[in-house]
Amino acid sequence: MIIDAHAHLWKNQKGLVDGRAVTPLENGKSDFGGEVRQMMPPYMTDCENTAERLIANMDYAMVNGAVITQEEIDGNQNDYLKTAKSKYPNRLKICSLYLENTETETEGFDGIKICAGRLREQNLLKHSGVFEKAQEKGMFISIDLAEGSRQTGELRELIQQYPSLKTAIGHFGMVTVGGWLEQIKLARHKNVYIESGGITWLFNSEFYPYPSAVKAILEASEICGFEKLMWGSDYPRTMVEITYKMSYDFIVKSPLISEDEKELFLFKNAEKFYNFEKLPECPEIKNML
Repeated sequence: MIIDAHAHLWKNQKGLVDGRAVTPLENGKSDFGGEVRQMMPPYMTDCENTAERLIANMDYAMVNGAVITQEEIDGNQNDYLKTAKSKYPNRLKICSLYLENTETETEGFDGIKICAGRLREQNLLKHSGVFEKAQEKGMFISIDLAEGSRQTGELRELIQQYPSLKTAIGHFGMVTVGGWLEQIKLARHKNVYIESGGITWLFNSEFYPYPSAVKAILEASEICGFEKLMWGSDYPRTMVEITYKMSYDFIVKSPLISEDEKELFLFKNAEKFYNFEKLPECPEIKNML
């Protein structure tokens, strides 16, 4: 059993980066604030990153459940995510997108996503209201912090202020940037976990099987324990270089990580944190290779 703690979906990309529009083009490309980027695999010719395509990838790679987070560069996808969850209620958990100076939607959502590194007001203490709301509603917070330790002190204060709130820190603490271990140390708090969405992107220059990513996972485990670490793919952006299965296969094949640690990292921790229940099994389908 495997759970992906960090994936994205959208029917129509309509985001912003540094105040400039992010819009879909064709063949998986997007106009990224005036620069053409390969935003998703080129076979997504209509630039629609749909739930049906994710579920097809999950079935093939034998991934049982996924947490759909959000990113400001994709635009607010709240309505589409509710549609996706209604179609796949046993497979998906969804996050509402937090946007400054707007009311955060909570009805029908499991968590709230905060793109902390993109906030205009970078002081997280100025955003304590969303943490309070998440705790009151029994939701989790999914947060991508600014690089390094710039926001860790503020998040630590909020963690202490809202001790029953579950918080998942994304992008494995921006592991390739100095100060990343300060983000990992936050997982020493009871309800704080680390998810690895984007780790294959951060170590893309090294490429599969990402030996430095494995080393970083082991280093993080020495700080907070394997029971606080979760796998995430950052689908579909990371799929421009690798297959969906490759985004976790390097963990499965690593001789440096024990079988019990792999089960915690790939499944058990996320099952507990996100309250997944009754996940369907994914039978192995033989392919033409």
